[in-house]
Amino acid sequence: MYQVDAFTDKLFSGNPAAVVILESPLTDDVMQSIAGENNLSETAFVSIHENPVSIRWFTPSIEVDLCGHATLASARILFDYYPDRAGEEINFDSKSGNLKVTKCNDGLCLNFPADQPIEKKIDSLFIEILDIEPLKLLRGKDDYLAIFKNQKQIEDMQPKLFLLKKINARGLVISAPGDEVDFVSRCFYPEAGIEEDPVTGSAHTMLTPYWANQFNKEDLEGHQLSKRGGKLNCRLVNDRVYISGNSVIYFEGTISIV
Repeated sequence: MYQVDAFTDKLFSGNPAAVVILESPLTDDVMQSIAGENNLSETAFVSIHENPVSIRWFTPSIEVDLCGHATLASARILFDYYPDRAGEEINFDSKSGNLKVTKCNDGLCLNFPADQPIEKKIDSLFIEILDIEPLKLLRGKDDYLAIFKNQKQIEDMQPKLFLLKKINARGLVISAPGDEVDFVSRCFYPEAGIEEDPVTGSAHTMLTPYWANQFNKEDLEGHQLSKRGGKLNCRLVNDRVYISGNSVIYFEGTISIV
């Protein structure tokens, strides 16, 4: 097992992910138990005995269909430690289809399906959760997206997380234009065992199409304003989102399962 800080070039920032390399299968229960023991926002299980290499992601409490930072972390480990399985481009088989990862000037680049959010009527529940009415409320494949006027509102927001279980979604993303970048965001997933995610690659498959349309540009720079913080370079190309960022390897070790 390895642990990698993703979407950062500094240790102890970005989003930490565990990467477990499997040479033979594990049961779902064991993988969930390992993820719970790690107690990180995500643990990725990478099956290098399969072709193409398969990847699955577990929070401390559930399996999820897509995770950006743990995919970037997994690719970093394959490129550095398993080059014979990586080559020039990694193709992961996942519950969200084929996911490609390549090396780029910004570290590694993820090629993910775009998630075009649909605008919804602003429900009073969201005003209660956020203590302020958003400019817009949208719904993506997995999450709600609440849009605000400026970065300070995003920084100061203190959502009532206990109410998020009522929204019938994986979680809630809040976002606004940034002071020094194109857009900023924060992501909350208490139902998945993650109160506030440090950096969320999958949320940027929804954020990128939204802000690309607002700014009428394909290339965007995003900053997730969690305590650890993370920076992502995003590009929208047709129905795909390219998300690139750096990573730092924190440790490598061996799991003992008796």
